Amino acid sequence: MLKKHPKAMAFIFLAEMWERIGFYTLLAVLVLYMDKVLGWSDSRKGDVYGLFLALCYFVPLLGGWVGDRFLGRRLTIKIGALFMAAGYAGLAVSSPARIAPFFLGLFLIGFGTGIFKVNMAVLLGNLYAGKPGLKDAAFNIYYMGVNIGAAIAPLLATYISVKYGSYNISFWICGAGLLVAFVIFQIGHKALGPADFKAVPKVSATAPAFVPAVPGEDGRRIATLVILFCTVIFFWVAFYQNAFALTLFAERSTRVFSWLRPETYQFFEPFFILALTPLLLALFSRLQARGKEPSTPAKIFLGMLVMAVSMLVMVIASLSGGNRDVPIMSPAWLIGTYFFVTIAEILISPMGQSFVSKVAPPRLAGLMMGGWFAATAAGSYGSGLLGKSYSALAHHQFFLLLTGLMLLAAVLVAVFLKKLRRFAT
Repeated sequence: MLKKHPKAMAFIFLAEMWERIGFYTLLAVLVLYMDKVLGWSDSRKGDVYGLFLALCYFVPLLGGWVGDRFLGRRLTIKIGALFMAAGYAGLAVSSPARIAPFFLGLFLIGFGTGIFKVNMAVLLGNLYAGKPGLKDAAFNIYYMGVNIGAAIAPLLATYISVKYGSYNISFWICGAGLLVAFVIFQIGHKALGPADFKAVPKVSATAPAFVPAVPGEDGRRIATLVILFCTVIFFWVAFYQNAFALTLFAERSTRVFSWLRPETYQFFEPFFILALTPLLLALFSRLQARGKEPSTPAKIFLGMLVMAVSMLVMVIASLSGGNRDVPIMSPAWLIGTYFFVTIAEILISPMGQSFVSKVAPPRLAGLMMGGWFAATAAGSYGSGLLGKSYSALAHHQFFLLLTGLMLLAAVLVAVFLKKLRRFAT
């Protein structure tokens, strides 16, 4: 699977994995920390959760611009890692009597994540500037690194909660993960140089041979990406209920076992990604050999439909007893939901980033990747905004609303499918 890929990808893969260990350990316990330690209402938790995620995914607009114009990819990534490490230290020393470090820590993590993630994605896309046929596979492999970290994180958080009964220790572990990511990236600094735009001369035998823009072409490409950005917002509104509504459902409505706690359920999504991604890659490879592989926009359309199914599972679970907020529900409901969420995520998130890398005008690659993350920001903020209604609505109504949003997103992708396909190769 990796024979045709550049060796420099290993540094991106490993650095991203360790950064995600930190981030997803935080997501596994953040809502629980605000609920059990800080004692905040669902409404306040929703505000903080939504704003934090929005910051993580809106800052990439700035991070992409800085990487494009000033600092380059590698330096911007390393600065982001150090911001995040400092932010996790702030959370680790916070408490009900020390709220300021909590908010400062979330700000530093959100800002650092924003400038880190976008430049990682662009750096990866640059590695495949001369191999566009491998980009979908590259972003899927990269996404496996993300999800190895995401799978380790909730198990780590569960172990710390069971053994030490402290969320603050988990925050210290998050910071350690970022320092490891920084060291790995520093080791790979030189190998990644050719993928950093400041390291590639304007005229070089090894530089990517970009075709000069056709008049008006950049505008059409940007318009195509804006259509995608507006549509994918709905996906993120539903997706980021994983660390909010689904976590609250796990805490309040699902039976608790000694090693299957509310924070543990976030393990299943990355676990399924690691299990299913090679199978999907093999399937798409066979279809490609036969000339029948779905286009990237078609994969995104299928992902929207599958995400609607995942929310429908939660509608049924809520009607079957979850509405009562009594811990009587089988874990199978949440595990099954995460299975469908995983398939949707594989079809949408890495495919969307690959699509942006293919379609964005080269001079605006960082800014357009920042646009993808800005759409994620809007959706993640919407997840917190909608999450505030988790207790106000019957849970089946809450998840039915999300099902409707995903079906609307699928319809929008279908309507614009022809336009989206234009630049998908």
